[in-house]
This record gives sequence, structure tokens and C-alpha cells, in this order.
Amino acid sequence: MSMFSTEEDRKKFMGAVQEISNSMIRIEAERDLIREIVKEKSDEFKVSKKVINKIAKTYHKQNRAQVEAEHEEFMEIYDEATKQKSA
Repeated sequence: MSMFSTEEDRKKFMGAVQEISNSMIRIEAERDLIREIVKEKSDEFKVSKKVINKIAKTYHKQNRAQVEAEHEEFMEIYDEATKQKSA
């Protein structure tokens, strides 16, 4: 018993697989380009790659307020967790 009832169905399925593969190739190329740009600007402006990536991601998602709130929450929890109790 075959998954595909006709040769036409098999070809349609494989066409979709090829399209997905082509899309994955484009994604890989874009990721390589992003890495190149980040490295170049990190070297040029002496800013860590991690910071550049975070800025770009925040800019892309337009979620500065959320990032700020998450950092604030992190700092509050960190400060409380690491504070020494007076004996």
C-alpha cells in the first residue's frame, strides 16, 4: 500500500519538499549574512556581538518595553536572592 495514490500526488509532495529545501537554503544564507554583519560591526564599534544581536532582535520585534521589564524583573530577583542577611 502506497502513501500516494497516484504518481501525480507523489510529484506534488516532492515538489513541496523541494520548495521547503530551497527555503531552508535561503534561511541559511540570511543567517550567514547576519553573522557577517554582526562580526563586522562588533569589530568596527567595539560592541559585543551579544549586545548587537540583542539590539537587532529588540528592534526587529519592536518590544523594548518588554525587554526592559524582563531585565528589571531579573535584577529584582537577583538582588533579593544574593543579598546577605544581617545576623
